[in-house]
Parts: sequence; structure tokens; C-alpha cells
Amino acid sequence: MNSPLADRIRPDSLDAIVGQIHLLGEGKVLRNILETGNIPNMIFYGPSGTGKTTVANIAALRANKRLYRLNATNASVADIKAVVNDAENLLGQNGVLLYLDEIQNFNKKQQQSLLECIETGKVTLIAATTENPYFYVYNAILSRSTVFEFLPVDAEDIEIALTRAVDILTEEYNLTVDTDALRHIADTSAGDVRKALNTLEISLTATRPDSDGAIHITLDTIEETTAKKAFRHDRDGDSHYDVLSALQKSVRGSDADAALHYAARLLAAGDLASLCRRILVIAAEDVGLAYPQAITVTKACVDAALQLGLPEARIPLAEAVILLSTAPKSNSVICAIDEAMHDVENTQTGDIPLHLKDSHYSGAKKLGRGEAYKYPHNYADNYIEQQYLPDKIKGKKYYKFGNNKNEQAARAYWSAIKERKNLTKKSKPE
Repeated sequence: MNSPLADRIRPDSLDAIVGQIHLLGEGKVLRNILETGNIPNMIFYGPSGTGKTTVANIAALRANKRLYRLNATNASVADIKAVVNDAENLLGQNGVLLYLDEIQNFNKKQQQSLLECIETGKVTLIAATTENPYFYVYNAILSRSTVFEFLPVDAEDIEIALTRAVDILTEEYNLTVDTDALRHIADTSAGDVRKALNTLEISLTATRPDSDGAIHITLDTIEETTAKKAFRHDRDGDSHYDVLSALQKSVRGSDADAALHYAARLLAAGDLASLCRRILVIAAEDVGLAYPQAITVTKACVDAALQLGLPEARIPLAEAVILLSTAPKSNSVICAIDEAMHDVENTQTGDIPLHLKDSHYSGAKKLGRGEAYKYPHNYADNYIEQQYLPDKIKGKKYYKFGNNKNEQAARAYWSAIKERKNLTKKSKPE
């Protein structure tokens, strides 16, 4: 093997890249740009092993530009000047594309030197960084570049890359790799395709052929190579949903310790997406209006986790799990919407009252649309009693205030207003 496996199977087309559907899927902005071949200056921001270098290679091919690669950890201003010199002679008659990895390691002066080479248009810059470019990249470069964020690759997509690698390796070796071994590599690679491929390659090197020259890589082989025991978690089977169910029921039961345990199971399996989705559901379904700010905090924790990736993602997610577990609980929201949905889907609820229908068009008045509507803001306390539900269900009550401080405060507020309205109404002479 003359070069690393990750380089040998590097895709040369957009369709062969795994992950980054939000950027490279059909009709997405980056894909459209690359397909035109008219490549602007860009900054690729995201974790290692997510396809930044691969996309830069394809960009150079599409634009028919000569590709230069530099790494800011060891490159200098002289290296940049050398690229500019090549762009000005016959070597770069179509222009050159400079791929600068780890741009955050360039100081301000070094980054400023890049401006000279991208201003003329002879050099197209694609800079890559694992750090937030808005913190580490010079503003003048940011203003001349389009930023694209690369996300950690899902385990399912990493498995596709691993399967492709095995197919290539079997052309050279009498090789078989167990499915659960590939699954474990994908689950423990933290969204990094390169890391996964390196693990597969190391496992191949570390496995001795049998007497027939056959190499068989098992789950045990991978566990020994990665020094990390596989956690049995079938993302598509019962165990997956059992863990999610146990997590939600533990949070609902206000047991932070149990909730953290089941969250840890999902994290150990690399199932970041399922954990993020479930805690967002819990915030609305089980905490709800007892602490309505919970979903805002949970969303912030989820956003932070997705930006950080594993292993750091465990910290904000644990914060959300503990917050939800210890927060007051109310299921009034899900009960209300489910009952309303049941009526809409299973009963004849009737037409919308005339006074609530849209009246912002000519002829609406002739049809009686909106004529009797009372604008609540024109009345004391911004409230006036009128019918909102259709006639057939006009007395229906879907929402019932939960037995918690927040909802009971809202109940007391509206009870006081409605009581004042009734007293005022009764005090008026017939």
C-alpha cells in the first residue's frame, strides 16, 4: 500500500461523497456552484474527515484549474508567493486553485498576504478550518469568501465509505470484514470518515492471514485495534427504541441519574442525532408550559452539540438532560393538541365562523366576512368575549391548565380578567 487508504478511495465526483447532503445534495448551493465550474473564494468550516479536501479537489477539476495544497501549520508567505508566481506563468494559464488547510494557524500578517493573490482573480482560494472562521479568519478574507459549514458524517454514511473501501481492498487481498465490525468502526469514528478508514487499514495490517491466506476482520479485531469495546446498539431495531423510551420515561419521572445513563448509551453508540431529537421532543411533551423556557435552552444545547461534535457534544447534551429531568413537568400541551387533532381527523367540526374569516379582499363585505369581528386590543385588558370555535364544537375545551406554578399563574390571570368582564356586564342595566 503506497498511500493511505483514505487517499486511495478519495471520491472524484460529487455523487460519490458521503454526507454533507445539506451542501452537496441535488439543488443545494455548493453543488450548484461546483457544477458551473465558476469557483469563487470559499472557506470550508467543519471537523476533520468530513470531506473538505475532497470537495476542494473536485472544485479544481471542475474549474480546470491547477491545484496547490498548503497547510497553514507549516506554510509561509514565501509559499504563497510561489503559488502566485506559478499562476502568472504558463503553469496556471487557467488560473490556479489554492487549498489552504488549517487557515486558523496563519497570523494576521500571513492572512493579509493572501489578499494580494486572490484580488487579481488568478488564484482562487479555498481555505479550510476546524475552528469558527468568524473568530479566526481575517475580516477582509471573510468578506471576499463564501463560508460553507461541513458537519460530522452520520454513521450510516461512514458505513457506505467503509464498504467501498473493503471492495477496493478485496482486489488486493483475500479479505472479509464482518458487518458488525464495520458498524462499530462507523459508530466510534465521531463523524470522521478518515478516522474510520484509518481504523480499517490498521486492522487489516494487524490481522494475520490464515493458512489459506485469507484475512478475516471481526468485531473483536476492531475492538482490539481501537481499544474501545463495542456497545450493542441497533439503530434500526428494538434496542434503539428501547433506549429512547427509557430515556424519555426517566426524564418524565424526574430521575436525572437514569436519564444520564440512557443518554450515555446513545452517545457511546455515536447516535447523536437520535439523542438531540428526543430531548427536543421531551422539552415540549413532558416539561411544556410548566417551564416553557426549557425548549429554548434545550435547542441551544442541541445546536452547540451539533457544532462541537463528539466527544465534546456530550457536555451540552448532559446539561439539557439534567435540566429537563429536574424541571417541573406538564403534559397539558400534548394532551390538548392530540385531542384537537382527534376531532379534526374523526368528526365533523363545522365551518369557521363568518366573523373570523379573511376580509382583506374586495367583495368580502358582501359575503359577510369579518363584519362582526371584535378586535381584542380595542378593549380593556386586550380581551373581549366572542366565539372562535365553529358552531358544532363551540363549547369544546381542549387545553386544561396544568397543576404547576406557571400554568396556574396563567389560569389565575385569565380568570381575574374574565370575572371582571362578567361583573361589568352584569352591572349594566337591561
